Amino acid sequence: MKVKYVHTNIVTRDWKRLADFYITVFNCVPVPPQRDLSGDWLDKGTGLKNAHLQGMHLRLPGYGESGPTLEIFQYAEIAGAEKALPNRQGFGHIAFQTENISEILELALKNGASKVGDICTHYVENVGQLTFIYISDPDGNIIELQNWA
Repeated sequence: MKVKYVHTNIVTRDWKRLADFYITVFNCVPVPPQRDLSGDWLDKGTGLKNAHLQGMHLRLPGYGESGPTLEIFQYAEIAGAEKALPNRQGFGHIAFQTENISEILELALKNGASKVGDICTHYVENVGQLTFIYISDPDGNIIELQNWA
C-alpha cells in the first residue's frame, strides 16, 4: 500500500490574514483555486451540519511544485478552542528549518506572531547542534523555528 503525505489543515477565523502570515514569513506559495465549499458531501465528510468553508492551500517551502501544503480554512461556524500549549495532547506544532532563526523570528513577530519560549541551543548526540524556538502564529498555533549545525 502506497501512502503519501499531502497537507496539514489549520482552521482560523480569518483565512486571508493567516494565509498572508505564512506567505510573508515562510515564503509559502498560494496553490489555486481559492476554496468556497459547502453541500451535503461536505456535511457527510466532516460530520458537521451545514458545513461551509472558505480558504486556500499554500505550498510549503523547500519541496517544489508537488510538495505538501498548509490548508488554511475558515468555516462559517468556528468552535472555540483553548490556547495551544506545547505539551497538550494532539498535534503540537509545525516546524520550519531556517539558516537564520533571529531573522525569521523578527519577521514573524512583526507580522503578528508571539514568542512561546526563547531561542536555545542544545547538542543532540549523533545528530548535531540544534538551535530552536517555539513561537505562535497570529491565531496561537505553535511553530518551531529550527536550525541544525
